[in-house]
Amino acid sequence: MSALKQKIIFLLRPVAGEHEPDKKLITTVGIIIIFGLVMLSSASAVKAYSIFGSTYYYFVHQLFGLAIGLLAFWFFSRADYHVWRKYAFWFLIVSVVLLLLVFIPGLSAHYGKARSWINIFGYSLQPSEFVKISFLLYLAAWLETRQKKLDDFSQGIGPFTAVLGVIAGLMILQPDIGTLFIISITSLIVYFVGGGKLKHIFTILLIGALCLVALLFLKPYQMNRFKCMADPSFSSNDICYQVNQSLIAVGSGGLFGRGLGQSRQKFMYLPEVQGDSIFAIIGEEIGLIFSSVLVFLYVYLFYRGYLISKNAPDGFGRILAIGIVTWLVMQAIINIGGMINLMPMTGVPLPFISYGGSAILAALIAMGILVNISKQTR
Repeated sequence: MSALKQKIIFLLRPVAGEHEPDKKLITTVGIIIIFGLVMLSSASAVKAYSIFGSTYYYFVHQLFGLAIGLLAFWFFSRADYHVWRKYAFWFLIVSVVLLLLVFIPGLSAHYGKARSWINIFGYSLQPSEFVKISFLLYLAAWLETRQKKLDDFSQGIGPFTAVLGVIAGLMILQPDIGTLFIISITSLIVYFVGGGKLKHIFTILLIGALCLVALLFLKPYQMNRFKCMADPSFSSNDICYQVNQSLIAVGSGGLFGRGLGQSRQKFMYLPEVQGDSIFAIIGEEIGLIFSSVLVFLYVYLFYRGYLISKNAPDGFGRILAIGIVTWLVMQAIINIGGMINLMPMTGVPLPFISYGGSAILAALIAMGILVNISKQTR
């Protein structure tokens, strides 16, 4: 038996005291994924046919990404989550390296003003999706070891701000402000759960607000997102086109929707119907009431994660669990908020639903880890 095979068997061995996983959590994620496949098939059909000649192009590719994601979910749900604590520093290194890859000529892929993707053998990957989980693993392990030292500037807020600043700087250079916001909020919440003081968090928030103002002056086009949120009509056919078309889609859905497959906005009116705009098509086709059920499922997902965090056997599991559900639910809030113009549009995908192999793979890895924590709760 090879050494690698022995390590995998050892990693997947049952842990003493393990019990059944949180089946309600697994069922909730399963419902969201199945619903997402149905809506992706409907929302992307027109665009897929016009570009690729097949109405099921995005659907089939999502199934491929989902298959890989489910394998990863199975592996991480079986592997004892404590193992990842030993590699905390390397997860930080991986996070930085992943964000640097997008700046390498020949590897980097540009989409509009952003260079958040890399091309490997013809396949596009978004490294920042994997940074969400790798950086979170590092923070959870780091905070567990510093719980009683966080009052000390040199042991707590100092290094925390420095490390978060490196990640933030690399993401601003891409730029990927939406993902940066998700990682920053998640980091602050796990810092608080890990024992950080509120005054430190408010200090970081103030620094972040000042940096945001500076960014808006350095990159004025970013200000347009806030202008569109305040007044979608100021450039309805150009800068605010997507938000206007999204509001038309959601508004025309009414309480019960036009009916599954009956969207009009997906006929090349609304951009990115398979990606970050998919919730607008959901609202148009199934209406406010059933769209609200989807929102409830995300809230319930957070609740199950909160219970797992509350009953986790150690600080690492507690911090990691709340970080995972905070990331996923915060991302859903940002995506949906952008589609209904309660928040600036950021281009982040709707977890488990939007098209994208990197996003669904990273999310299912995170859910696998969360399920493993649930098997070891008190």
